[in-house]
Amino acid sequence: MICGLADKVVVVTGGSAGIGLGIAKGFSEGGARVFITARRQSELEKAVATIGGNVAAIQGDTTSLTDLDRIFAVIEALAGRIDVLVANAGVYELGPLGAITEEHFDKTFDTNVRGLLFTVQKALPLLGVGSSVILIGAMVSSMGFGGCSVYNASKAAVRSFARTWIVDLRGRGIRVNVLSPGFTDTPSLARFMTDDEKAAAAASVPLGRIATPDDLAKTALFLGSGDSAYMTGAELFLDGGMAQI
Repeated sequence: MICGLADKVVVVTGGSAGIGLGIAKGFSEGGARVFITARRQSELEKAVATIGGNVAAIQGDTTSLTDLDRIFAVIEALAGRIDVLVANAGVYELGPLGAITEEHFDKTFDTNVRGLLFTVQKALPLLGVGSSVILIGAMVSSMGFGGCSVYNASKAAVRSFARTWIVDLRGRGIRVNVLSPGFTDTPSLARFMTDDEKAAAAASVPLGRIATPDDLAKTALFLGSGDSAYMTGAELFLDGGMAQI
């Protein structure tokens, strides 16, 4: 049983679809008060209907510091604190070396690195002793998957943030961990893989399948709960073993 999720205040960026939606739904079902953010209001409204429970949506783009200020001002006014921050908002695009454009690089790092950094930094005043920050990484942070070197590097930066931030936050009682998925069955994956390619990906995974958002949610709940109270600076791979072979 997950320890002490009831009445926690949880914020999930990029919470309108895919992994973020699955994590938000898991926390809501566990009794938490959940805030989700995303860029498109229409998608947020659909997500709120899907999640049910005690959930609220705040439209905003994590690459905009003005939007981040507004998001956290709303959360402070409504809830007064954040117990769990899931920095999930991110983008994934292919770009093999030799065809990488400046636009591709800037978009990827602006969202996956800069946006994540300022999301956490601007949330700090609302994070107290015992709070948990969960950074969504990727198994490719330590693997050489071809065709996506910029994305891979952005997720390696996320891993590095966690190692350094636990030192910066020493004495504040704020934990920072990284949850790194592998192939996950989301609408985003469907844009890059055919059904045959997804089947081939599943066959390459030691556990013989790709993950679901629910798989990620269960581990996020653990990282956000008191059951992981002595865990910080860690990277948990939810990839069916892919990063270990």
